[in-house]
Amino acid sequence: MVQTDSTVVPSITDDEKLYVELWVSLASLLRSYTAAHGLNGNRQATVELGEQKILVRHGDEWLSLERIGAHVRWQRSDGTIGQLQFTEAGQLRGDTGEEGLLGKEGRVSYEVVEEMDMIAERWARDLMRESQP
Repeated sequence: MVQTDSTVVPSITDDEKLYVELWVSLASLLRSYTAAHGLNGNRQATVELGEQKILVRHGDEWLSLERIGAHVRWQRSDGTIGQLQFTEAGQLRGDTGEEGLLGKEGRVSYEVVEEMDMIAERWARDLMRESQP
């Protein structure tokens, strides 16, 4: 806590500042990649950013991310879920949602460390994929 003129203001640690910056960067990457993947089909996604939540929606599909400190819990509209953790290097460690490895019951889960932009691009690609008839 920091006290200024009889007002007590909670202090924010350097680590928390880093995680907030990484959170905003992740939302920006999701916004950019969903826009890029929607160009050919004139499709758009909405990306809502809050202090603790990011929600990406395209039609009936969605991706929800919730952050507590460095920890991020993600869930997709198809029921897949996972846990991630920001690293100080700007990477994400944990269940990244790699197809065939994570999420739904019965799948094997491997902990991996991956660049944040690679995860955001994969999530955006999956979300923006056109429905197959």
